[in-house]
Amino acid sequence: MNTRRKVPMRKCVATGEMRPKKELVRIVRSKEGEVSIDLTGKKSGRGAYLSKEKEAVMLAKKKNSLANHLEVTIDEALYDELLSIIEKDNRQS
Repeated sequence: MNTRRKVPMRKCVATGEMRPKKELVRIVRSKEGEVSIDLTGKKSGRGAYLSKEKEAVMLAKKKNSLANHLEVTIDEALYDELLSIIEKDNRQS
């Protein structure tokens, strides 16, 4: 019996596209209001997903969609960190 596993899909807050969870990066706001990048996808708190593309990060920054979704102000350093993670990811694949 070859059962096909269901691929979890999530929506990118910048582009609005539904994509497999593995193609997205999760940003989490904890109960204390701290915003961090969750590479494991298991941290507790309010999460938002962004495509692992430079254009998606720039669009999220321009439209302020991460701040709106997580209901906190997002520091510029977080966007820089996201871009460096995406660049590192692209070099490995």
